[in-house]
Amino acid sequence: MTKIGIILGSTRPGRNGEAVARWVTEIASQRTDAEFELVDLLDYKLPHLDEAYPPSMRQYTQPHTLEWASKIDSFDGYIMVTPEYNHSTSGVLKNAIDFLNAEWNNKAVGFVGYGALGGARAVEHLRLIAGELQMADVRAQVALSLYTDFENFSVFKPSDIQRDALTTTLDQVVAWSAALAPLRAKA
Repeated sequence: MTKIGIILGSTRPGRNGEAVARWVTEIASQRTDAEFELVDLLDYKLPHLDEAYPPSMRQYTQPHTLEWASKIDSFDGYIMVTPEYNHSTSGVLKNAIDFLNAEWNNKAVGFVGYGALGGARAVEHLRLIAGELQMADVRAQVALSLYTDFENFSVFKPSDIQRDALTTTLDQVVAWSAALAPLRAKA
């Protein structure tokens, strides 16, 4: 069965991302075409990249890197839940991505962004990063506005249309993850 990781890309105290990631996980878990697992970056104590060799060499030495690599390698695709900070993704998500290379290759990725403009600029940056890591980013995405999908900018209350956007994103990530399986098998 295809296995999709839902990566919660914020560790900020009081983060909106936790409610968003749980919503994504709840909806995804109702599906029967894949298995879904929430991966909270708070559970992985990754310092700023501290490996001596580039991730492309896959010569990891740090226990936290080995644990992170094992978790990411276990998935066929991903949904990244990202805030938008300063017109980009969070530093903690970028750092977590940068720790690895081959573990991301030939896998599909979809995005759920949130922010003043729905996290659109954060997602655009993540699409560039995904391309470099040989990930197939799907076209659909969820863009949650702090103005319309959150009450007082902090209580998550997504509009009904967001569920449809998430369903389409999940459909695409699951399909592309399965389609890329032969490439992962060769690697």
